[in-house]
Amino acid sequence: MSNRFYVVDVFAERPYSGNQLAVVVAAETLSDETMLQIAAETNYSETTFINSEPEADGGYRVRIFTPAREIAFAGHPILGTAWIIRQHVATDSSAMVRLNLSVGQVPVSFEPSAEGGEVVWFLAPQMSLGATCVPEQVAAALGISPEDIDHAYPIQQFIAGISAIVVPLRSLDALKRSRLNLEAFSPLAKQGLSPLVYLFCRETHHPENDLCARFFFEAHGVREDPATGNGAAFLGAYLLQYGVISAPDLFLRIEQGYEVRRPSLVMLRARVSGNAAEVLVGGYVIPTIQGQLL
Repeated sequence: MSNRFYVVDVFAERPYSGNQLAVVVAAETLSDETMLQIAAETNYSETTFINSEPEADGGYRVRIFTPAREIAFAGHPILGTAWIIRQHVATDSSAMVRLNLSVGQVPVSFEPSAEGGEVVWFLAPQMSLGATCVPEQVAAALGISPEDIDHAYPIQQFIAGISAIVVPLRSLDALKRSRLNLEAFSPLAKQGLSPLVYLFCRETHHPENDLCARFFFEAHGVREDPATGNGAAFLGAYLLQYGVISAPDLFLRIEQGYEVRRPSLVMLRARVSGNAAEVLVGGYVIPTIQGQLL
């Protein structure tokens, strides 16, 4: 094997923070089984595999694997993979990279930051509403009280290739106390809901940020994401759907990852365009490792 690979930290303001991503080039040389084995070997929440040449539409075919399975859509893999393509794969330095995922083509753009560096943005695919959940069941699954949930807004599932349950909480304290218990989640699983839960509150660790979030998911046991781009996309659609923050165009800074010692910053833009939500998720990408598969 001679496939190049890279490790980047996505939604990171400094090295060794944010969400880790491994990116492997020349996926056309690898079998599905080998890709899954590599993803299990890295043991990051996701590993991506890029074809070395663009397809006829100019987009690069990308596949996303967790340590347990292939998935259709995830946010930090989109940003990190696009950054690697622009830096190490594409023959031009275009301001736009297009990724061909199983949910469709996702455009990724690059924008200079006032603080220095470059913010990478993806336009989220269209999302649909799923089931709403009973607060008592969700609270039990998270090990918190129903009163810790903000009852002014619903607990709502959002779907875009993958799905997650968005849960509004009243306080940072409730966010810190939350733990996903798969056994307690079983009544929700029986309703067809997957154990992917995105929690948020308005109280933050740092005053310059707008919201604080956590994301739990199941992959060989419960795991927590340091930073979650698809969860932030679902949150953008949620905020627009229910008018949680009254502004025609949202620009928000979302903290995440403090409980797993990888502080992260996710940026969110959201607005209603026509009859649809237009949601962009952005963050910094910092390279940390590069090499070859043996």
